[in-house]
Parts: sequence; structure tokens; C-alpha cells
Amino acid sequence: MTTTLFTNAKIYTVNKQQPWAEAMAIKDNKILAVGSANELESLYAKDANKIDLQGKMVMPGLADIHNHFVFGGRGELFEANFPPFLGLDEIIGVVAQAAANTPEGEWIVGGIFGSHLLDQINLEYRLKLDEASQGRPVMLRDESHHNRWTNKVGLEICGIDDNTPSPENGTIARDANTGEATGLLLESASALVEDLVIETIKAQSEQNVQATAHAFKRLNALGITCIQEPLANRTVMDSIKDTVDQNKLSAWVVASIPVLQGPFASDEWGKSLFNLRDEYRSEYFRPDFGKLFMDGVPTTHTAAMLDPYLPTDKFGCCFRGDNFMTVPQLARVISDCESEGISLKIHCTGDNAVRATLDAIEVVRNFNGGEWQHQIAHAGYVSHDDIPRFAELNVVADLSPMIWFPGMIVEQLKTILPEERVTHSFPNKLMLEKGVLIAAGSDWPVLPDPSPWIGMEGIITRKDPSGQVPGEMWPEQGLSLEEALYAYTLGPVKAMGLEKETGSLEPGKSADFVVLKDNLFDISMDQVSDTQVLSTYFAGKLVHEVS
Repeated sequence: MTTTLFTNAKIYTVNKQQPWAEAMAIKDNKILAVGSANELESLYAKDANKIDLQGKMVMPGLADIHNHFVFGGRGELFEANFPPFLGLDEIIGVVAQAAANTPEGEWIVGGIFGSHLLDQINLEYRLKLDEASQGRPVMLRDESHHNRWTNKVGLEICGIDDNTPSPENGTIARDANTGEATGLLLESASALVEDLVIETIKAQSEQNVQATAHAFKRLNALGITCIQEPLANRTVMDSIKDTVDQNKLSAWVVASIPVLQGPFASDEWGKSLFNLRDEYRSEYFRPDFGKLFMDGVPTTHTAAMLDPYLPTDKFGCCFRGDNFMTVPQLARVISDCESEGISLKIHCTGDNAVRATLDAIEVVRNFNGGEWQHQIAHAGYVSHDDIPRFAELNVVADLSPMIWFPGMIVEQLKTILPEERVTHSFPNKLMLEKGVLIAAGSDWPVLPDPSPWIGMEGIITRKDPSGQVPGEMWPEQGLSLEEALYAYTLGPVKAMGLEKETGSLEPGKSADFVVLKDNLFDISMDQVSDTQVLSTYFAGKLVHEVS
């Protein structure tokens, strides 16, 4: 394979030993050398294909630590998409339009509806949903993806009637007067409908490959070349493998296999999937992680908090939420996973869940020793006392979703938690100062836009990059550009266990890099979200180029 020499560039390597360079040579999918233009041209120019980058900035391909890309691709290609700021009547209109284009008997799947609507969904609106759907079953996901809304046909298919009890850690919402189900299914109850939809998706293998390939194209255009899928059930694993087999994979993928039964994992989880890892594994697909949920989300009062939520009629004055497992139970699961060679991504949105998870990891360390690196996903509400423990226990802070700047989610949280606690969440700078490895992600399609540049601007400025929501959130916790770039490149790559392969531009690593229209170090930080990726290379192959 011919050597390609990229020269006349401003190359930000994310390599502390050589932060900047002018030229880079690649061959056989790998980086040969990074250095000065004179040096590399003297070594490679004679036989190389030379590309003059005309002074453009080059940096490593970006990494996303938390991205449900198969479902993101399906959402954009095959589902009824709508933004979370729509009202219920507008959503009913979207469903009616979708029903007109959906064959009888097939599910209408869509989202995402805002968490501020949870208290508004009642029997009256379910009846409107019934009418709009024209006899087709409906499943709509909320912005947290922890809750679902279905119609009467959907409830009947799920086997939910007036006497169906709510499952553990979940709620089947009912009309206060009649007891009839409103179609709103909270937390684990969402699995009652989601599992049925997953069954239909399993049979749509070609659609799933199309969705996966579409997602890669979308993410490559944003400069992303490395992804961690946070909840990879069998359908997701099959979709990725089929994409690999069709030579359509254009990013490193690390998969997090569900460890316990739950939403998206009703029929297979734990060892039944762990035992298949080698069948799925390929050069760029690494199914090496497990996924656990320690709590839910604040919007449904299912996040486990150290201090109480704001008082409500339903929960009273001192409600804090509950962890899904005790510390001994979680410690046992962690120990069992480590014995299987599985690192964990553990969902924790509340500071009590974070503390209990750190306690469990500490128990395992004390008994088993070892240096296993696990991830706490979301890591937004964290007690100051627990911040140093991340580094002490080798735990990664997965800073996803992107709610560290003002927006709809933050405004909703202010109605549930004291405002100061909301505005003083995501202590990112404090984490860095304590030596915590932080890794950024999008949580697409839970968050509707997977752009790392939006998140990067927010993590720096602590302001809403769109400018729609005024103010800033704990600005002292804003990161520098260098720190933010690390959180979107080598940080998540290290968390995924791929630092020997990618994440920085160094000889021997995969040739995964992007060329940017503007030099990030020459622009104002409130322009970062507008960054344009001119070209993206994955394993030395051009996978995106602006025409």
C-alpha cells in the first residue's frame, strides 16, 4: 500500500510528548510518523502520495463514550421523530401522520417526548392517541429513554389490563378515578412494551444494517471514529456484526452487554451473551463491557439522591429515591463480571447511587484486589466527598448526557430538585483536579443531536451553545479547550481500553483523524459548536469529505 504524506498542516496530536506537528505519514491503515514537514518530506516524499492540507488543523478522530447509534440510526430512518419541546396535541398529530403511512398491525415507534409531559399524560390523552393511531400499536420514548407511552392496542398486546400489577422498580400509570391504564409506563414497566418492539426489530436485519451504516455516516461527518454502545442487546450485537460482515463499519466500537434482565434485555443477558463475545469480536468491534443500572432518572424521582427531592403530594417532603441494588448485591455482580473479564458501565444519575457504586467497587477491591477500570455513566450529581474516590478506585466519569449547560432538561430538573443542586451539578473541573479520568459522550438518541462540538462548547463555557436558554451553570467548572479535547479523544479511548490503538496521533496507532475548517485554538469558545469537519479518516480510509 502506498504511503500517504499529509503536510502543511497544524496537527494537534493529543500526545503530551509531541503536542503539535506539521506533517504526518500513514501506510497500511497506521500512522508511520508525525513530525516536521522537512523531516517527513525527506523520508517519504519520494514515493508517497502527498496531500497539502493548506494550513488546516488536524486532530485525532473524536470518541463518544455513550452512544446508542443503532437506535439513533433507526430513529432517523424508520421511526416517527419529533423534538422534546412538542406538546401532547402536537405529538398526537405526528402519530396520526405516521399512522397514515404505517401498514396495519405494525408498530408506530417514535420519540422523543419531553419529561415535562409525564404529569400531563392522562386517560384523556391516551384516548386521543388511540384515535390518532387508527388501530396500530404505538410506542413513544421520552427524553430519558427510561419511560414509554403506548395506546390501548399496545397495552392489549402487552397483556396489561386493569388488574396488571406494576413490576418491581416500575409503574403502570393509571387514571385516579377509573383505574384504567393511561398508557404511560415508567422505568422497568417500559420493558413491557419495549421488549415487544425489540422482537419485531430483530427480524428487520437489513433495516438494522441500514440504520447502523446511516449512523456511522452521520457520526463520521461529525468527526467521530470511536464509539461505546452503552447497552448492546442481541439485536444491537447482530446489527454491528452484520455491518462488519458487509464491510460497512467505519469506527471503533466497544459494546456494553446487559448484565441483568431489564429494558432492552428481556430474553438474553449476562453469561448467555458474554459467552458469545468471541463470535462477535472483530478487529474494530470489541464487546468487552457490561451494563448495569443502579438507579433511574430524576425526572421520575427514581434517581437515588443523598438529599431529598422537592416536596410533592405523591412522594412527600423527604423522598430521596432508592438504589436498585444494595452495596453487597452490587459488589457480588461486579466481582462476578471481573471474573468473566468484563469491565462495567454502571448507570448512576443520583449522588446516592454514585456513592453506593463506589462503595461496592471498594468492597471488591478489598477482597479481590486488582485494577479493573469501571465506568460510572452520567456522573452529574456527585458528593464532593466522593470525587477523589473515582481516581482512587480507577473509576471513569462518563459525562453523558450533555446536561452540563442550561437547557430544557435543566429547567425541568429545577422543578424536581432545589435549584442550587441542579446548577451545581457536573463538577467536571473538580474531577480533573482530583485526577479523575473523564470521558464525554452524547447519549444519542436520548439527546437528539450527537454532535461532539455542541457538547465540547458546553463543557467549556457551561452555557447553552444554541443561545436559546440564557445564563450559565457553575461556570467555575468549565474546562479549558485542551482539557475538553482530551475528554473527547484520548479520555474516552482510555476508558474503552483502546489507548494503544487510537485516540492520539502517534506512530503505530490507527490512522484515525479529522481535518477541520477552522483552527479551534484561533476561534472564540462560543464558536466551537459551529466547527465544520472537512474530512474524516478511519484506519487510513477517507470516510467523510465535504464536497
